[in-house]
Amino acid sequence: MALEKMAEGGASWGVAFLVSAGIVAEIVAKACSSPQTTELNADKRAPTLMKWVHIGMAEAALFVVVAAALDKKHRVPIILGGITEGIITYAEYLHGKSAGLASSEPGTEGY
Repeated sequence: MALEKMAEGGASWGVAFLVSAGIVAEIVAKACSSPQTTELNADKRAPTLMKWVHIGMAEAALFVVVAAALDKKHRVPIILGGITEGIITYAEYLHGKSAGLASSEPGTEGY
């Protein structure tokens, strides 16, 4: 099937949504440790880890906004994908922090 016909059928919305969601996940993952690391070492590192989550979220938001500005035709799914993945990723880190601070288990890092 020609790409033009796929786009007419709405396929470009799905691709734009996935690309936007993927870029948020990639940028946040690049900018900080995983939610599991946050949970395992929250007692010592929660403030630093969450600082980098916030930096990653700001960086991701910038990329999503630029992409939406450059691709006016797909602006809505780009923004929706970015927001959706941003909410999911942020919730994962908040849960990791909360669970880690509530846990009496030792962390995985030595100091």
